[in-house]
Amino acid sequence: MKAVILAGGLGVRLKPFTQVIPKPLLPIGEKSMLEIQIERLSRFGFKEIYLATNYKSDYIERFFGDGSEFGVKLAISKEDKPLGTAGPLHLLKEQLDAPFMVMNGDILSLIDFGKLYEFALAQDSLLTLAVKKEITPFDFGNIFFDGDSVTGIEEKPDIVMYILAGIYVMKPEIFRFFPDNEFFGMDMLIKRMLDGGHHVTKYDLHDYWLDIGRVDDYYTAQKEYNSHFNSSL
Repeated sequence: MKAVILAGGLGVRLKPFTQVIPKPLLPIGEKSMLEIQIERLSRFGFKEIYLATNYKSDYIERFFGDGSEFGVKLAISKEDKPLGTAGPLHLLKEQLDAPFMVMNGDILSLIDFGKLYEFALAQDSLLTLAVKKEITPFDFGNIFFDGDSVTGIEEKPDIVMYILAGIYVMKPEIFRFFPDNEFFGMDMLIKRMLDGGHHVTKYDLHDYWLDIGRVDDYYTAQKEYNSHFNSSL
């Protein structure tokens, strides 16, 4: 099975760490983010992995080589210009000739990739999104009213949202929605498909998940590495 890790981000919000080291190579516990991701993908049967790179691509290529050390076949794809979060996949169109997994290079999760993949294969859609329920406490009371008359109050309600978890399963036919060598984001892909009346599937992610986009998130990952990943690989 094939997977693509999107590892071309600049990591602006993680400066100063990313001024020297590309974000996917930042160490967490004993390993880099990419190492953890590759090992987990391999564990669930994804043995052909492509790293879509841009910023400091040569660092990543020298670090991983051909992937044999990790028990996978690894290839580097480098964009010549920023192509967004979906655009880099088009560069791998010829190689991605079977249903494939895609994940952002700055997330850690204990999701069962095998279950997600099998779920996606059984759907009649070309795109399955992993979504995560996020509950955020709200610090103020919510007032309901009719004109100038107050009709109710909800004290400090939780804000509930379902967010993109940065993990996807796609089928090769999806490339008909991609522009050629243009900036193209995942949000643009999803909107294009929905606007055209095409079915997009969601998969609920109930497992541990962390997006490492900011310095505070990076510190959280360091604290939680041992409890979630050191013994799970």
